Amino acid sequence: MRITDVTQTHLSYPVGESFRPTWIPDYPQASHEVELFELETDAGITGVAASPSFAGGVDYEDALSYFLVGEDPHDVAGIRAKLDSINLVGPRPWHVELALWDIVGKDAGKPVYELLGASARDVPVYASTGEVQSAEDRIEYVEARVEEGFEAVKLRVTAPDHVDVVREVREAFPDLTLMVDANKGWAVRVMDHEERWSFAEALAVARELESVGDVAWLEEPLPRHNFDAYARLRDRTDVPIAGGEFNDGAWQLHEFLDRGALDVIQPDAALATGIRGATDVAAAAARRDVEFVPHTWTNGVGFAANLHVLTAAGSPWCEYPLEPPWTPSVRDFLLTETLTHDDGTIRAPDGPGLGVELDREAVAEASE
Repeated sequence: MRITDVTQTHLSYPVGESFRPTWIPDYPQASHEVELFELETDAGITGVAASPSFAGGVDYEDALSYFLVGEDPHDVAGIRAKLDSINLVGPRPWHVELALWDIVGKDAGKPVYELLGASARDVPVYASTGEVQSAEDRIEYVEARVEEGFEAVKLRVTAPDHVDVVREVREAFPDLTLMVDANKGWAVRVMDHEERWSFAEALAVARELESVGDVAWLEEPLPRHNFDAYARLRDRTDVPIAGGEFNDGAWQLHEFLDRGALDVIQPDAALATGIRGATDVAAAAARRDVEFVPHTWTNGVGFAANLHVLTAAGSPWCEYPLEPPWTPSVRDFLLTETLTHDDGTIRAPDGPGLGVELDREAVAEASE
């Protein structure tokens, strides 16, 4: 089997009301921008991949075609080496690997998690917020999530005084699992620069979260390449430290592990590592007793890919992005079916490959 063509389509889907995610400081996001990739083969099987994008798109179809056309999609290792060459001078290409697994799974008639040696299982989801909101609004939000079956929620904390919101939510929900995301690892600087924390500020926030009690983790309190500072912070707080969602390539995740810098490692297969890189990191994390809980906030294709990875890795949680107007139907607008939880748990799609199908009508409308 050989790859015969690579096509890229920029998609822009209106979210409805805008929201202000903490990773795009001071920017009201009103659309879901996606780069959709399809790899066609001479066997009549097409694999899909997708990555987040910007308004107007980032075009690299020709570059991918140059490296991929004529290759056997089953040669994941060989193609990953070619993707590494693309990564030297262009957009990070790890999401393209998702399409390879989609092809291989369709060819074998098996879902990706089976190709990775796993069986289907129910994975608990945590509701992942995207904004900083008042304690009153967050308590109302959490009440709705608990009614839907969630047993865990992740709150955004981008300034030290936002810990007060976490404290009030904890008081209102003493048995709820709480995660905290500082979003200091990276940012999309459209309107303004993010406010980074010094090591002392990150440590102070961690100590405050210790007093809140039972915080599952503090996520990305420092820039994503400051491996040594993460290790120092982990040594000086009892709150588990998480990170690594948007680091570039598996080697950077191994840096975290080798330096004992994280309690929870979170590489997104669509952003940071690809599927093979993610499973390698998960195995290395398991050897060090570090939890593997990947970031999933991209799009329906990326979410599905990470579901397969975390199923194979035995992850204790699945991040479930939910910050209206950002809903699962907005995330998965390009798919025929929305990937939803069932009373607080979710399963990876069980169809061949990634197990998702493109909604051609929705793709055509979003590409106009």
